[in-house]
Amino acid sequence: SPGHRSPLNDFQRLRATELLAVPADLPPPLPEQGTAEQCAQRCATSLACRAFHHDQQSQLCQLLPWTQHSPRIQLQKNIRYDLYQKKDYLRDCIMGDGSSYRGTRATTEKGLRCQHWQATTPHDHSRFLPSPRNGLEENYCRNPDRDKRGPWCYTVDPNVRHQSCGIKKCEDAVCMTCNGEDYRGTVDHTESGTECQRWDLQHPHKHPYHPNKYPDKGLDDNYCRNPDSSERPWCYTTDPEREREYCRIRICKKRPRPVNVTNGCFRGKGEGYRGRVNVTVSGIPCQRWDSQVPHKHHFVPEKYPCKDLQENYCRNPDGSEAPWCFTSRPTVRIAFCFHIRRCPDEQDAQECYHGHGKHYHGHVSKTRKGITCQPWAAQTPHVPQISPATHPEARLEENYCRNPDDDSHGPWCYTMDPRTPFDYCAIKPCSGSTVPSIMENTDTVTFEQCGQREERLQQKGRIVGGQPGNSPWTVSIRNRAGVHFCGGSLVKEQWVISTRQCFFSCDADLTGYEVQLGTLFKDPGPGDPDQQTIPIVRIVCGPSESQLVMLKLARPAALTRRVALICLPPERYVVPAGTVCEIAGWGETRGTADGSVLNVARLPVLAHSECDRALRGRLKESELCTAPLRAGVGACEVSWAG
Repeated sequence: SPGHRSPLNDFQRLRATELLAVPADLPPPLPEQGTAEQCAQRCATSLACRAFHHDQQSQLCQLLPWTQHSPRIQLQKNIRYDLYQKKDYLRDCIMGDGSSYRGTRATTEKGLRCQHWQATTPHDHSRFLPSPRNGLEENYCRNPDRDKRGPWCYTVDPNVRHQSCGIKKCEDAVCMTCNGEDYRGTVDHTESGTECQRWDLQHPHKHPYHPNKYPDKGLDDNYCRNPDSSERPWCYTTDPEREREYCRIRICKKRPRPVNVTNGCFRGKGEGYRGRVNVTVSGIPCQRWDSQVPHKHHFVPEKYPCKDLQENYCRNPDGSEAPWCFTSRPTVRIAFCFHIRRCPDEQDAQECYHGHGKHYHGHVSKTRKGITCQPWAAQTPHVPQISPATHPEARLEENYCRNPDDDSHGPWCYTMDPRTPFDYCAIKPCSGSTVPSIMENTDTVTFEQCGQREERLQQKGRIVGGQPGNSPWTVSIRNRAGVHFCGGSLVKEQWVISTRQCFFSCDADLTGYEVQLGTLFKDPGPGDPDQQTIPIVRIVCGPSESQLVMLKLARPAALTRRVALICLPPERYVVPAGTVCEIAGWGETRGTADGSVLNVARLPVLAHSECDRALRGRLKESELCTAPLRAGVGACEVSWAG
């Protein structure tokens, strides 16, 4: 209803952008005080206003008589302003009969050029003359008489008085493929004709889909979108009685080919995984996608034809963190299939190095991720701590990979990616090159500042069948929907360590992802006094075979009785056989413990040689085993925690 629609619904927003007159000979509009909605209301009622700048910080706006399509006007980035322009002046499609169309189309559907509305030749007319209200500008197509065929114009052909311009309706202008997750058209009404609510507003309906939190979902203005992998695009409505409805959008005739199709491993988030794994990490069979037992769901194959929901295979139809499935166990609804290995995303090694590669002087200049190396003498995009001036003997030439600091993981370089300060290079150890073993230390290690907590009774057992416990360094990692999908451990106030398997890319945009600390519950209530929720701002992957990632938090965690730091062992330290280690997480519990509560278990470490024999020589020096051995699944695999 009109009383619940925002005046901003009539405007299209461009963030951090302003309109400039070129040359800048026009006086700048005077600033006015007001919120974005107040400024939109003023602009909407002014015949002279077509757009406005809004400064969110000062709550000032400038009403503008032009748009980006006006002569001698250009767009320019300006972090101070958001630019709002009237949709009617930007659309290249029409809503309804197109009487509100104010675009710049000036040819008919047959290709004839339009006659200026002010002109009287070749066709004399007096019924439709330009005025401030009717929008009859230049020779642009318009619909002043609400012709059901849409905008039209008089033509410059003496033999054709007027003709329709053939402008498409917005619901037909851009088609959608599959379920419309990639639809970026400008339909802003539902199939019942109800106007959509803006995604950046919380009235009349509160919702979780903030554009800043979902930057990849195209949540622009109040256009129909599909951010949650529904059957098709939808929107929240401006009707308080109807929260959300589907939109009518044309389906493309040609179905796109699936990208990143894999079978034995998965890339990214695994949306292209088409393998046949059909059990969860802990061996529970998956539920068939065409079944509603034991779990009811809407991911049925006929409604998601592009998602390959065959049999009961692990799939990712909704853009989650990895392939997953509904399980055949009534007490466990959904489980990620993190036991499917990730496809290697590193470059093939081009050369080799001996030892740590300190004396490697080859010409490889790309990292394992394929990023070009920054020249050692350059100061951008990263200011180097190591340079030809600081290490003149290291032969830091051009942008070639080197190991001037004898890094144990091999040659590396600073990179040309502003988000990746450095990375290791696509170079492998030469065959026969000996790498010092890490299986030799006998030092006793003690910790005083980390690993401390209020002790409580710790029962023996696994996470599967473990006991609710106190693990103040264990954190819950949440995706944009606020759903727990992995665990991690707090190693510094602003850093969490987790597993590479949980993240789809070492360059992942984790906007909207958070960690929860200080709670025993996977889904804590809003009144939990010890809970801390902190956004993740950066991901840093470890060396090639480490399978670890570091997550930087937006701010330091406050250390309390429920939030503490875990201890990190010294470099190359070997945990002695028989040491009792602790694992914690919110894993699949098979009904033997409470999966909604943090479970803690204590397990003894096995000797490396004993475990390697049991695993037939597949154990790496950097890995350890705990007793009792269970083929295929380890306790840490179950919960992906600490």
